[in-house]
Amino acid sequence: MKNTNAIRNWAEDDRPREKLMTRGASTLSNSELLAILINNGTRERSALDLAKEILKLSDDNLNELGKQSIATLMKIKGIGEAKAIMLNAALELGRRRQTGALPQRPMMNTSKQIGEYLRSRLKDLMHEVFAVIFLNRNNAVIHFEVVSEGGITGTVADPRIILRKALEKNAVGIILAHNHPSGNLSPSKADEYLTTKIREAAKFLDIRVMDHIIVSDEGYYSFADEGMFG
Repeated sequence: MKNTNAIRNWAEDDRPREKLMTRGASTLSNSELLAILINNGTRERSALDLAKEILKLSDDNLNELGKQSIATLMKIKGIGEAKAIMLNAALELGRRRQTGALPQRPMMNTSKQIGEYLRSRLKDLMHEVFAVIFLNRNNAVIHFEVVSEGGITGTVADPRIILRKALEKNAVGIILAHNHPSGNLSPSKADEYLTTKIREAAKFLDIRVMDHIIVSDEGYYSFADEGMFG
């Protein structure tokens, strides 16, 4: 006997999963979101019907629903132990997201801050890499990425890739960086040429190259501090 209540028999636009995929999770009701977690209903009731009954346990209040035990959820016909555990876990994740502190974006206002940030990520590498810090208008880090890797003696960075990524991240400022596994912090002529090339190209996109930092076990070298950005 065909189960006419099954969500799969509904019009596609009315199915919670399809609605989430095409319109986004924010457009779904609480019962529709719960129905996705429940996945399968019973012969008599769809997953959405079960979700609506679950919400009645807390008068449609998700905060109160999060306080319900697994045993209470299992009192609803069609909600077995596996479904009850899944719902309980999802509600706990929601609680943790709501109460958890938002991660702080590190601020990059001085060469010392930048140098320490980069050394913690690059100084122990045994091969040379070129990395970029992408910044917002407040000089807060919105993204960090190694854009190229080389050997022990050097690496090559493509300005087009760097600036494309800056546009993708909506960055207004970038800090160039690479490591010297040898420990020598002195920039090469190639380092100076690449820095100038990227700075000039970035100007046309209203992106500011704030510094180029070289890091190693010995410390860091700042192009800006040494007057090379004058």
